[in-house]
Amino acid sequence: MSDKYLSMHKRVSGFSFANLGMFSGFAGSIIGAVYSLVLYDIFKNPAVVGLYVSAYFVFAMAISLFAGEIFKRISKARLFYVCLLAAGVIYAMMAFSIRPATFIALDFTGGVFQILIGLLLPLFMADFSRDVGMEKLNARYWFWINVGALLAPLLALTVADHFGIRAPFFIAAAMYILGLIVFSGMKVIQEDKKAAMIHASRTAKSILRHLVLFFRRRAFARAYIVLFGNYAMIALRAIYVPIVVMDQGFSKETLGIVLTLGIVPYVILSQPMGYLAKRYGKKLWLAAGFLSFSALAFWASVASGWTLLVIFVLWQISGAFIEPLRDLLFFDAAKKAERARFMGIFRTASAVARIITPLVAGVAIFAFGMTSIVWVIAGTVAFLTALLVLKK
Repeated sequence: MSDKYLSMHKRVSGFSFANLGMFSGFAGSIIGAVYSLVLYDIFKNPAVVGLYVSAYFVFAMAISLFAGEIFKRISKARLFYVCLLAAGVIYAMMAFSIRPATFIALDFTGGVFQILIGLLLPLFMADFSRDVGMEKLNARYWFWINVGALLAPLLALTVADHFGIRAPFFIAAAMYILGLIVFSGMKVIQEDKKAAMIHASRTAKSILRHLVLFFRRRAFARAYIVLFGNYAMIALRAIYVPIVVMDQGFSKETLGIVLTLGIVPYVILSQPMGYLAKRYGKKLWLAAGFLSFSALAFWASVASGWTLLVIFVLWQISGAFIEPLRDLLFFDAAKKAERARFMGIFRTASAVARIITPLVAGVAIFAFGMTSIVWVIAGTVAFLTALLVLKK
């Protein structure tokens, strides 16, 4: 399964691919800043928007599962060229005032390439990690992702205010094209793979076999659950922090400040966490992140007013401990030849968490009659995940 590299620019290293996270991260943050607003403009109903997003994550999970079959047939370098170019073209088209059906078709198509880009970059980083180690490379990668998350929303909303709600998609398209230009300059060439016909039954059996092989390995299963636990926390934060802040009587401006301050720990800690993990071990910091988040989440379930806002900012420090390290459990467990085969399965944890967690939270709110129950759920998930991280 490992790809043979025929040539590349002499300066190419794992950091070269980690730095490409700047382009994909900025593009993703631009899209995320206006995505729900565009969907609301199309559907005119927040409930329909929620159903659409859930359907999208089911689709994303399917693409991640199928990714291993794609990597079998196409070299990573050739596929990366195609994905960056296609993403640039598709998101540029989405900037136009097109019919809802066309927008939806482009959204799902563009999602395929966006998902594959997110899978390919860590695989390239692992291939070129050499003596640097994935801790430092992953830290650099998430640093650029978070810089994008900090700067992109303000730019996206400013552009949307002046040129229309879909105009920011042009910026996202430009970032993917810039990423393509930088990647082209790296002159990475891989050995082409023999194209094979895709048979539905064989492909389904192959995916099922790989799923069984993946979850039979305790190290893989542990890495999957840790990633699931982290994204479960993220899903609850993303959905309910804005709702709770508004219910507490604060303004939209205050909410914007809270969300912006919440990104700062990720930008500051992304790179130091790589060095700390390499020196003291990643499990220590992962456990610290989950346990501190758990404590703050349980506190949030009984807090109110300004105390609640402080908690919402503080627990982002916990998240900043986890984010640069959560993929490393997978890379520790996977041999080089297994990475491309199992990476897609591993990453389905993020989609599964975003599908299951909101459903569980919705049922809990209905049963207990209070929104604060979601922080009890988040705290419990974080605590159990910490125990799994620490278990030998």
